[in-house]
Amino acid sequence: MKADGLPEGSVGWLHDAGRIFGRYHLRSAFRIRVHGRERMPATGPVLVIANHSSMIEPQLIFGMLPRRSAFLVKAEMFTGLVGKFFRAIGQIPLKRGEIDRKPLLTAVGVLKGGGVVGIFPEGTRGAGDVGAAERGAAWLVRASGATVLPVATRGTRKPADGRRRWRPRVDILVGEPFTPKVGPGKTGLDQGTEELRGELAALVKTLDDWRSENGFATP
Repeated sequence: MKADGLPEGSVGWLHDAGRIFGRYHLRSAFRIRVHGRERMPATGPVLVIANHSSMIEPQLIFGMLPRRSAFLVKAEMFTGLVGKFFRAIGQIPLKRGEIDRKPLLTAVGVLKGGGVVGIFPEGTRGAGDVGAAERGAAWLVRASGATVLPVATRGTRKPADGRRRWRPRVDILVGEPFTPKVGPGKTGLDQGTEELRGELAALVKTLDDWRSENGFATP
């Protein structure tokens, strides 16, 4: 059985419960503010691209999106009961560092069905400034024609001294949706990847500048 807007085998009500959990369970630890949520297209295929600097961003973005979404998640997370839960709520396991078309084809199926897919183009956690990106996001755009929605998150990383601040301010900024044209071949894919990377990096910088002007730490 397939839940609307999700991969085969997903359980709709469990997905919706997971979104509610993701939206609220971290609010006791963080002061979370979402800017631009209304920019999410109400219908049609949408590829959400987001920066990645901690394990917290996937939960926050999954919870705050106003539509059901299937995120590409590292395959190492899909073990035991946790793995079964991730599959049940419609998340897609992705093997990092390997050529594996199955998860990408699953994501394309969701997009062609008018759903929402989320991906972190950096491929792994880091500074979150999107200095580099992998080709998966551009490939999905080329294969599906989806609209791209960039999302930047700041405030989730621990400070350099390793000490967690008391209820730090976390900001999520949703950018303007756009529909890039990714050309054929490796050249088209590389150019599309750079366009996506540049748009997301610019959004992260916009958020960094705003936080700096308003006295909030960037990590």
